[in-house]
Amino acid sequence: MSILDESSVLITGGTGSLGKALVHDLLSSTKVRRIAIFSRDELKQFHMRSEFKDDSRLRWFLGDIRDPDRLKRALHDVDYVFHAAALKQVPSCEFYPLQAVKTNVLGTENVLEAAIKDSEIK
Repeated sequence: MSILDESSVLITGGTGSLGKALVHDLLSSTKVRRIAIFSRDELKQFHMRSEFKDDSRLRWFLGDIRDPDRLKRALHDVDYVFHAAALKQVPSCEFYPLQAVKTNVLGTENVLEAAIKDSEIK
């Protein structure tokens, strides 16, 4: 029995290494009702759909955490959020610091704000 059984989960950065590992774990060790995978990488989403054989519990959201409106839509009917979307390669963040701030700081703020607004609606 898991706290996540029969719940709906959103994973930002769901096609990255951490997000993908979370999907594997949630599908194999819980009775999760739905997993929404939020990612801006359509090719990785395509490959994951094939890998997970279009599991009916999976929902796919193409979007960026920099887009608050898209996050609000993805958060509809979600019970738990795993926020894994971020720029993680230090050399890239050093070379493009404003992009790192927009994604890692402002994007995280967008996730928090959207989650708070969604919880107020319920």
